[in-house]
Amino acid sequence: MSIFIVAEIGINHNGDMSICKELINVAVESGCDAVKFQKRDLDKVYTQKFLDSPRESHWGTTQREQKIGLEFGVNEYKEIEQYCKGKNIEWFASAWDLNSQFFLQQFGCKYNKIASAMIVYEDLLKMVAKEGKHTFISTGMTTYLDIDKAVEIFRQEGCSFELMHAVSTYPMKDRNANLNIINTLRDRYKCDVGYSGHEVGLAISNAAAALGITSLERHITLDRAMYGSDQSASVEPTGFKQLVGAVRKIEKAMGDGVKKAIKEEVPIANNLRQHLDWK
Repeated sequence: MSIFIVAEIGINHNGDMSICKELINVAVESGCDAVKFQKRDLDKVYTQKFLDSPRESHWGTTQREQKIGLEFGVNEYKEIEQYCKGKNIEWFASAWDLNSQFFLQQFGCKYNKIASAMIVYEDLLKMVAKEGKHTFISTGMTTYLDIDKAVEIFRQEGCSFELMHAVSTYPMKDRNANLNIINTLRDRYKCDVGYSGHEVGLAISNAAAALGITSLERHITLDRAMYGSDQSASVEPTGFKQLVGAVRKIEKAMGDGVKKAIKEEVPIANNLRQHLDWK
């Protein structure tokens, strides 16, 4: 089975639909299977005090103005849906609250996503699981008890899912990757496991691919120097194309695990062992 590769646009579009479409184009050209966004009801996710606090940005002088500037509404998501349909690429989003998940239900998304920050939000987990769509569940900032509960909820509802190993630092330091957790999660929960990476570079994601992940998610950007908290942990267009190409090569290279002499080796063996009675 081919690794399902997701280009996480998130809020790297900076509230600009032209940037958003450029990022979708890069994902398509790179050979990704889907693009993903993030949806929040600001008054549910943040406190009034936080939203009123100062923050200088392109959109104003408060946190609220900055957050509003980064949020797409129904018209933008309708445009995204049509644009992705025309480009033959799937799209979906991670909701950070119940209102946002309800908002997303009006669209024809094939998948759901639980962000690492929301894996402890049981009401959201239950709401998503009841939809019955295949769900990617990120596991950053969690304990086994947190994951146990999430898995229990999805299995009780009979909703297909896969866990995604993640470390929620932006960018993640290489020494914190702990990729062996991929095997641990697979063994403990008897389910498919993917990887959601926030590191700089491609090597760790390539290594994850070699560990048998079923999905790979990386943030995508046009330029890592652009405005935004996720940009530094994102992959630029050239890098994303290299990543997808490498992952597809790794998939082919993994093979079936059965040791045998392949037919291309036979004439070489005959030549190099011609002085031996080995057959």
